[in-house]
Amino acid sequence: MTWHDREHGRRRRRQLQRELREELRARGEEVASMALEHAREKLKGKKPPLTPEERAIKEAREAVARRLGFVGHLIPYLIVNFGILITGGFRPALITAVFWGIGLACHGFFALVAPDLRKRWTDVELRRRMPEEVSKSRRELEDRHAKHLERLSASIAHEIRNPITAAKSLLQQMGEDPHSHENVEYAHVALQELERVERSISHLLRYARDEELHPRELRFGEVVHSALDTLADRAERAGVDVRVDVDEAGALSGDPEKLRRVVINLVANAIDALTAGQTPAPRVDVTAGENLAATEVWLRVRDNGPGIERERLEQIWTPFHTSKVNGTGLGLPITRKVVETHGGTIEVESRPGAGTEFRVVLPKHGLARGGA
Repeated sequence: MTWHDREHGRRRRRQLQRELREELRARGEEVASMALEHAREKLKGKKPPLTPEERAIKEAREAVARRLGFVGHLIPYLIVNFGILITGGFRPALITAVFWGIGLACHGFFALVAPDLRKRWTDVELRRRMPEEVSKSRRELEDRHAKHLERLSASIAHEIRNPITAAKSLLQQMGEDPHSHENVEYAHVALQELERVERSISHLLRYARDEELHPRELRFGEVVHSALDTLADRAERAGVDVRVDVDEAGALSGDPEKLRRVVINLVANAIDALTAGQTPAPRVDVTAGENLAATEVWLRVRDNGPGIERERLEQIWTPFHTSKVNGTGLGLPITRKVVETHGGTIEVESRPGAGTEFRVVLPKHGLARGGA
């Protein structure tokens, strides 16, 4: 073989090696890309949470696997130590048994004792910490409620004094001329003003006092359907299309009548906004469901109405703030109070001309006030 042939062979081998490296690199990048895509698909399609039966089966299998692992460790321990005792005598067998036994004992503790001990200590720690968390949540809720009541004291006089003053003026005019034919109209207006005072005081008392809750296990979808049945005639008269999708909402612990009041108030407000804004093809979408962990139930009430200005979004939770002619301004504050008393949250998102959406999230178990 000539020098040229050998050089040609070396060049050919180097070329093949480069091609092989490039091929391996390309294959590696392809495999990595496929693995990354597979991981993304798995993240997208997360498995639903286990049911209590599935969780019990899983825990039982894990416990059996731990016991089998310990038995699998114990058998060779006994066989080896017995063999050493027969062939090497008592002293070597004792030394092996002691030092290997330390590892076997640790294995037995972490496989058989530690899981139950961990569960027991976790339950004790949770029972110790949960009252602290409930008390903290209760204090925060009561502090915010007290601040709202302080603001109320400044606005109550104004809200109640005006209709009382108007009614008093009308009654004085009726007294000046008892036989006037306008007295019937004056009496009607005065009665309306006094009814307004009565309505404001009724809402105010409901907002101010701590109403006792009567929680029980309920299906949230049934509560929503019951509330919408109450508003069906009102929505039909207003020409509002109410679309409902609440079949995925599961069970929770709560006061059915007060949660029903929450739904009625939110949907009624949406109908009123659509009517006042003269929205073409008015529509209210009511949807409900639960989160992936099956620990919370959510409700969304969205309309395609005129929306709410940004500067008014925070004011809608302020007592006596209302844009309705005959409104008391206490509907949404009471709604928020009921939701928070159940340990939940309520949020609003709105833009002028783009409609309004209220979102309510309620925990399935546990009330902020322990049912009081």
